[in-house]
Amino acid sequence: MHIDRTQFGSITIGGKTYEHDVVIRLSGKVKKRQKALSKEQYGTSHIISKAEAKSIFEEGCDLLIIGAGQEGNVRPSPEASAYFEKKGCRVIVEPTPDAIQSFNHSREKKIGLMHVTC
Repeated sequence: MHIDRTQFGSITIGGKTYEHDVVIRLSGKVKKRQKALSKEQYGTSHIISKAEAKSIFEEGCDLLIIGAGQEGNVRPSPEASAYFEKKGCRVIVEPTPDAIQSFNHSREKKIGLMHVTC
């Protein structure tokens, strides 16, 4: 799966534009991010909760690349970070434009979470 580009409020993946946050599964399938799982706990989707981390992770994933938004505002909570570490999944957090490059160039078994606004 190739991420074509992003701009504030959207991301284009494989020629299709999404106007919401997305999770790119190991299979390459693109799903809408379940950010309500984090909003319930923190009142914001800028902090990834352990509940959301569990919905993101798939067995066999070696790497999670988080596109933290155009300005880099999203981050995993300490509990989410510990969950990924326990699963043996390395996490990279970068502003979404940079995360796209990391995602496209990585050959690891990876999942992408891409935040499309701030």
